[in-house]
Amino acid sequence: MKFSVSLKALALATAMGAVSAPALADQAVAAKTVKQGTFCAIQDAKACQEAVTPQLIINRLQKGNERFVSGKPLAHQYGKAVKATAAGQYPLATIVSCMDSRAPAEILFDQGIGDVFNARIAGNIVNEDILGSLEFGSKVAGSKLIVVLGHTSCGAIKGACDDAKLGNLTGLIAKIKPAVSSIPDDGKDRTSKNYAFVEKVSEANVRMTVQAIREKSPVLKDMEDKGEIKIVGAMYDVKTGKVSWY
Repeated sequence: MKFSVSLKALALATAMGAVSAPALADQAVAAKTVKQGTFCAIQDAKACQEAVTPQLIINRLQKGNERFVSGKPLAHQYGKAVKATAAGQYPLATIVSCMDSRAPAEILFDQGIGDVFNARIAGNIVNEDILGSLEFGSKVAGSKLIVVLGHTSCGAIKGACDDAKLGNLTGLIAKIKPAVSSIPDDGKDRTSKNYAFVEKVSEANVRMTVQAIREKSPVLKDMEDKGEIKIVGAMYDVKTGKVSWY
């Protein structure tokens, strides 16, 4: 994994033979495509990443989801994207999502190669490894938005509702149980058979994960307090393809 340096540093490195002239040229072209407050034509440009705000990135993901739902996604040119991102990466967002095969973040947000980091784990929870990944994404690689993306009909959430036990999955489900307990008891079924209850737990789990990121990562909390990044929650509906934000 390679990290960015300034054009002046690249020029010096080129003169010393440490960086090839084509690499320097690629950086110069990327920088020229950037306009303050807009998205650049070359998505992995560092200057573009620096120019945008977290809210602009949310807007981008919202529009991408609208295209996905309407059946009119962008014509991604993956071959060009592979070449454009080979020298480095400057993703705009980091998404913590479930491993569910029906909820691939890049596709449902209509994003391409190099656009987002995506940490996937059953139940979209966080542990030390996920938190470390998020810190890398924002503090090191410059991602300005963290999205905790849950989804409807989540198997991990259902497992937590049913107090399921299975090998190492038992420990993971235990991390979701606080979301189950947070839903007031209204006398109705509190198992996976109650769809409404499962969805309430799913939303609570997303909100609690967002809060856990702030509480367990001083690095990310400090960045958010300074306005450098934004941490938000969202929910993907596996029946409609739509993403709701909160």
